[in-house]
Amino acid sequence: MSRQISSLLAIAAVCVTLAPAPAFAAPKKEAVDCAQVKCLALTFDDGPGKYAGTLLDTLKKHNAKATFFLEGQYVKSRPAYVKRMAAEGHELGNHSYSHPDFTKSGPATIKSEIQKTQDEVKKAAGVVPKLLRPPYGMADMKVADIAAQFDMPMILWTAGSKDWSSKNVEAIQKQTLAVAQQNGIILMHDWVKQTVDGMPSLIKTLQNKGYHLVTVSDIIKSENLEPGDIFPVPEGWEN
Repeated sequence: MSRQISSLLAIAAVCVTLAPAPAFAAPKKEAVDCAQVKCLALTFDDGPGKYAGTLLDTLKKHNAKATFFLEGQYVKSRPAYVKRMAAEGHELGNHSYSHPDFTKSGPATIKSEIQKTQDEVKKAAGVVPKLLRPPYGMADMKVADIAAQFDMPMILWTAGSKDWSSKNVEAIQKQTLAVAQQNGIILMHDWVKQTVDGMPSLIKTLQNKGYHLVTVSDIIKSENLEPGDIFPVPEGWEN
């Protein structure tokens, strides 16, 4: 009898050893209600740039989220950054493949630019962008119709950091703080080294002012945007 018990215990021990380890779910993104707290979305165009890793380190350190409007050509050349962006809870948007002016492009070119970027982002990070930012922020009804075919609204910005122009840390910080507003969407670029260099101090200052740094989707949740819609609506835009 004792030998039988010993054998059963041994078998049980083997079974426990061979059993697969339990799967642990990734931590859920902390819910933010931008109707109740002061939210701001920092958005980075044209990337991932070569300084994206440093920027992601800063965002992670300060528990800040951002939205990256990516160019497919750079997603293809720097897929590891894109994978990390998604893994760390940032939002990935489509900013075309090679940055042509969509208003001066034919429908076939626009569709190709969007689709190629969708494919590259999915290949790199396993997610498909749900937001489109047309290059230069230029759009018309032709672009809107094509965006609708991809089931995506178009996202512009409430204000820009002017980082591509000044390329000066203090100027970028000063401009961003001057235009920051509740539920604002700020245009920035992760290929501008001075933007990335100044981000630790800028994030601290914004958070000290009470801002929750969130994704664009957090900001627009209450807007009920339909595919092909544009937000914020530019002056003179006609549906």
